[in-house]
Amino acid sequence: MPEQLTVEELKNKIGQDYGQSGWITIEQDKINAFADCTGDHQWIHVDIEAAKKGPFGGPIAHGFLTLSLLPVFSGASKYFPKGVMMAVNYGLNKVRFVNNVPVGSKVRSNLVLSNVEEKPGNRVLMTVTHTIEIEGQAKPACVAEQLTMFFLQG
Repeated sequence: MPEQLTVEELKNKIGQDYGQSGWITIEQDKINAFADCTGDHQWIHVDIEAAKKGPFGGPIAHGFLTLSLLPVFSGASKYFPKGVMMAVNYGLNKVRFVNNVPVGSKVRSNLVLSNVEEKPGNRVLMTVTHTIEIEGQAKPACVAEQLTMFFLQG
């Protein structure tokens, strides 16, 4: 269970480790289901035989599939604001897909607390930088700054 901290305590944690998720295996059925949901059936993702002859030597995950795992990865957060009533995704500041994720790869996220802002209406906007690594590879799959708005009890 994440530790509950005051806003000032959270601000003192900016730039620090915020957690590390567990590994998630990216299987072809996940990629196919994502393709069906988004309508992105590009051959590098879903045509196994064509992808084997392509530039990556096999099918790869959609970048946005990797990005869509942020809510799962966020479950590894070490702490959050005290008195949270609810939290909502607020957006992203920056996303870079720096490495492809081959089918069968395992990915996880290393989280860093990047910013904490108090907002009107008893809200706190937190920015967490996710570096999504691929097991056995030095270069990450994705680096993304995720924004979450926390609504605090009044």
